[in-house]
Amino acid sequence: MTTDQHQEILRTEGLSKFFPGVKALDNVNFSLRRGEIMALLGENGAGKSTLIKALTGVYHADRGTIWLEGQAISPKNTAHAQQLGIGTVYQEVNLLPNMSVADNLFIGREPKRFGLLRRKEMEKRATETDGILRFLPRRARTAQPLFSRDAANRRHLPGYRSLRQSADPR
Repeated sequence: MTTDQHQEILRTEGLSKFFPGVKALDNVNFSLRRGEIMALLGENGAGKSTLIKALTGVYHADRGTIWLEGQAISPKNTAHAQQLGIGTVYQEVNLLPNMSVADNLFIGREPKRFGLLRRKEMEKRATETDGILRFLPRRARTAQPLFSRDAANRRHLPGYRSLRQSADPR
């Protein structure tokens, strides 16, 4: 019996992805356990980005299975992967310095109903985010304009976005 600390949270079995004339992923197997940190290393074209994109719903694997907490999943798109709790923080992130920290946290994930922005819901989530940010080493208040934050806080915003994403109701 495994403890929660060592529980397998993500696994792939035989994951393959093909593009015309290219085998981008060929039978990839790996597992990630709770609390574990994993690095993907390889030369250009080795399939690192393709694997991440298959896990996050950018690409659909041609073969194989992705398991999340013991259940087989097939992310339909990035929004679906985010609902499942899988997201990516990319190395280069485009931020909007004149918008608030909250607005930058929600870019692309704004709560909407009938196509209209639900500002009150966004403000509620921003307040909840302040609660999350309070425990992080470089505090960033969500109502402040991003440009008012020092470079270290701006650099950490993509990670805060990832935390915010995992705090959103699924």
